[in-house]
Amino acid sequence: MSKRKRTGRRLLWAAMAVLLLPWFSVPAGAQGPGVSAESAVLVSAQSGAVLYEKNAWERRAMASTTKIMTALLALEEVERSGDPAVDVTQEMVAVEGSSMGLRAGDRLRLSELAAGMMLASGNDGANAIALFLAGSQEGFAQRMNERAREIGMNDTNFVTPSGLDDEMHFSTAYDMALLTREALANEGFAEIAGSFTRQVEFIEPEGKVPYTNHNKLLQQYEGCVGVKTGFTKKAGRCLVSAATREGVTLIAVTLNAPDDWNDHTALLDYGFSTLRLVAFNGAQVRGRVPLVGGEAQSVPVQGQGGGVASFLGADVEKIEREVQLPRFLYAPVRAGETVGRVRYVIGEREVYSVPIVAGEDAPRGEPAPPGLWQRIREWIRAHGPGRD
Repeated sequence: MSKRKRTGRRLLWAAMAVLLLPWFSVPAGAQGPGVSAESAVLVSAQSGAVLYEKNAWERRAMASTTKIMTALLALEEVERSGDPAVDVTQEMVAVEGSSMGLRAGDRLRLSELAAGMMLASGNDGANAIALFLAGSQEGFAQRMNERAREIGMNDTNFVTPSGLDDEMHFSTAYDMALLTREALANEGFAEIAGSFTRQVEFIEPEGKVPYTNHNKLLQQYEGCVGVKTGFTKKAGRCLVSAATREGVTLIAVTLNAPDDWNDHTALLDYGFSTLRLVAFNGAQVRGRVPLVGGEAQSVPVQGQGGGVASFLGADVEKIEREVQLPRFLYAPVRAGETVGRVRYVIGEREVYSVPIVAGEDAPRGEPAPPGLWQRIREWIRAHGPGRD
């Protein structure tokens, strides 16, 4: 790795090396897989890097993969309000298409409703969530679009909570990957999306109803952790999947893919053969920083332990490290106080960082007694010409 030069108030210790532990090898002449999908993308869940794309930014209908957003909003509400009970009304179940079998008068927790909706791909469940949270489909669509903008889904517009066809209901393969990254970070969502079967508990009528996930990859692909299927005549077969192996998580999205199961197997296999896992160890950064106004002359500092992240093989050699520390510190300094950072960058983009902390307390020192010349200057100021 080359050394990056920096000026100003940062001290760079170029001699300290970063540990890079390759896990995946990059096959010579590797090329992206051929897929049947009209639009497809493969991304690293950790870094967001695009590993493969085919018309990934082309706007298309996305069918029931829409329910990823509906479930995410429901489960975020659960985190805020403590899993409220939903009373199912006739208006909620008056919707066409796939169903989880809700009936007016049913009562269940919001988290259970989200789980049944995801596994059965129930349009009734999606409609119930929308009306419960926002009072109308229009109001819920506004919430969906506001959340989409927060995630960075700039080529997406939601109209329905279920994914039923509408001219203004669209997204892109890339935007759906962004949504899935966000959703998988929610523990409740990740648990539901990775379940092949689940017993959904009803409060009224009391009991449990079994549901089976439509996502066959959960049983067919090693390491699959979700996420959602979808189909309408307009959208065609749509699929969002995710898989984890040895700490690396990949997200694949295909829109209008006649052979979606094989597409995703090929995409995920390609990704796992292309990435390398990189370990960052900030604890190797050690040294001392000069101290001003303290009992000691300097303070010991050390970087904190890091973690791992996945990168394209070609990007690994581009990773450079910056050790950022001030030229000196002012007393007092407390042990464990953050005094700098170890940054790992590709170009100007930070890909990882860990704090550098003080290794011990550094209290203020007692003022030094005045020296000879200082005492002379003070005497002149006090007794010089013009003084009484």
